[in-house]
Amino acid sequence: MKKILVVATLAVSICSAVHAQKLDSALEARIARVENGLLPAAAAGAPIQRARLAERMTALKVPGISIAVINDGVIDWARGFGLADVASGRPVNEHTRFQAASISKPVAAMAAMTLVQAGQLSLDEDINLSLTAWKLPVNALSARRTVTLRGLLSHTAGIGGHGFHGYAAGEPVPTLLEVLDGKPPANSDPVRVEALPGSAWKYSGGAYEIVELMLTETTREPFDTFLQHAVLDKIGMRESAFVLPAEWESAASSAYLADGSEVPGKWHRYPEMAAASLWTTPSDLARFVIDIQQSAAGKSNKVLSQKMMHEMLKPGIEDFGLGLFLGEKTDARGSFYHAGGNAGFRNMMFAYTSAGQGAIVMTNSDNGQELINEVLRAIAREYGWTNYLVTTASTSK
Repeated sequence: MKKILVVATLAVSICSAVHAQKLDSALEARIARVENGLLPAAAAGAPIQRARLAERMTALKVPGISIAVINDGVIDWARGFGLADVASGRPVNEHTRFQAASISKPVAAMAAMTLVQAGQLSLDEDINLSLTAWKLPVNALSARRTVTLRGLLSHTAGIGGHGFHGYAAGEPVPTLLEVLDGKPPANSDPVRVEALPGSAWKYSGGAYEIVELMLTETTREPFDTFLQHAVLDKIGMRESAFVLPAEWESAASSAYLADGSEVPGKWHRYPEMAAASLWTTPSDLARFVIDIQQSAAGKSNKVLSQKMMHEMLKPGIEDFGLGLFLGEKTDARGSFYHAGGNAGFRNMMFAYTSAGQGAIVMTNSDNGQELINEVLRAIAREYGWTNYLVTTASTSK
């Protein structure tokens, strides 16, 4: 009897191993088709010319790229290509951290929504009621219509300050209040109301710095500490932080300018945390995406309830939600996305809301966007994202 059990167990083990090997080989073939099937932009009607990832990285002067693909609600694969640091020859792998840049914003928005969910903040009341150390100066525009947290998160509050330049190694770094008032050593303008709140969509990194202050004052915690336990830890984003720990620096990606040279000091520092400072990996952002998908479907409440997630994904002016760009209304699956660009880093996060699919691509070059587009088109072709191909084709003409 024991011999029969041993033989049966061995047979099951062998079958499982063979099955896993087949799955692994099938997945490797899928990855290879993406890697060797990049789709550069082409004129309408022109023949499709596929390209290899390594060739396009060389042509575009992009030293390193990291990719994570979501399929059937899980991370299908994650892989790094090229170099994280050219001088040392250190390669990119799936654990290499990149600056997420503006992809920090949807993570910050989710954190803000946890306070709305807890009744500690309101989406629709005057933000100055929640601020003490600094208040948004009232002018003729904001006197006519109140600036709200909903307006800040959806870029409809009329706030100026599109983005931030960052600070080179050794440069003095401003406090949050100095950033908000544009006072030295801040290298950005004061954050002020420049358009009638609620009248139009206007992308604003400055708006998210007001959100940062609201979260800090409401929780009485440093922003990065609150984000860590309110969002990152709950989702399992263990390779992410809004302030890069010293022990992570040696394994983080360096940043590269358009001419291929390294950003002095390896990367810029961004004290504007809610707007731009997240360090992360594509796999961790994939976990963030999967939580959004599952929360929207009522299958996860790790961070937000289904009701709160639907609030984030509700289209407003210019089809922007709370922290997320929203895709074509004609696609029943729905989609959301956000790009990010700091000095020497370019990234994209794209996902379908109800299909359990998506991809995150992060690069360490100012030239990364063109390569990202080509990689995403290859992923879309491989995974059958038909509408994504149509959308990108129409916008590239």
